[in-house]
Amino acid sequence: MTNSNPAPGAVLEPVGDMVVEVDTVTAGYLPGVNILNACSLQARQGELIGIIGPNGAGKSTLLKAIFGLVKVREGTIRLNGEEITNLKANKLVAKGVGFVPQTNNVFPSLTIQENLEMGLFQKPKGLKERLEFVTEIFPELGKRLGQRAGSLSGGERQMVAMSRALMMGPHVMLLDEPSAGLSPVRQDEAFLRVKEINRAGVTTIMVEQNARRCLQICDRGYVLDQGRDAYTGTGRDLLNDPKVIGLYLGTLGQD
Repeated sequence: MTNSNPAPGAVLEPVGDMVVEVDTVTAGYLPGVNILNACSLQARQGELIGIIGPNGAGKSTLLKAIFGLVKVREGTIRLNGEEITNLKANKLVAKGVGFVPQTNNVFPSLTIQENLEMGLFQKPKGLKERLEFVTEIFPELGKRLGQRAGSLSGGERQMVAMSRALMMGPHVMLLDEPSAGLSPVRQDEAFLRVKEINRAGVTTIMVEQNARRCLQICDRGYVLDQGRDAYTGTGRDLLNDPKVIGLYLGTLGQD
């Protein structure tokens, strides 16, 4: 990580094989305007990676670049050693990458079950098995499969979106601010679900506005600033690092 400053005392021992590797990626939405500037990130098998930083730092753009939704102009992205830079999203889903956007993440006119079935359109024969899997993680949904998604609360919609992404049995899950807009109680539930997904063996990369809570649950964290990975380390070390607290967390890191 040539562009990062590991937190003092950070222990960056690998959990498993390298799954996602973002190597000095520069990307943006408009010609000549870069949101990511030589940004790097690594995620190993079984890790829960948290990405925090100020507004406009490029956090969501990084997830979209990994998922082929933002043009990468320089650098490379690899999945299990295979280069996937600028590969289309449908190809990435087939390779085992799931993505849950922050907003507009369900089909409101469809039922919960129909939303989940949409997540399995590339492998429809595995419906029963995958439904059983996701409803074990989200048992509330299993009791309400016939309910229309448009009638659900924000937290419930987030559960449907996560479940739909899980239907294809992804190896990697990209989550864009799963707690955004939720009440404190629903935020806690969202973070518990993220941990359950990760414990199920899914390498998870999460962008999160609730920096303190994110660092509490993640194995390793990245602090993005102006499109670069400014700091990286274990979640605990970043949470207690004076520079990270002063620049990015304020009093949030001192609770």
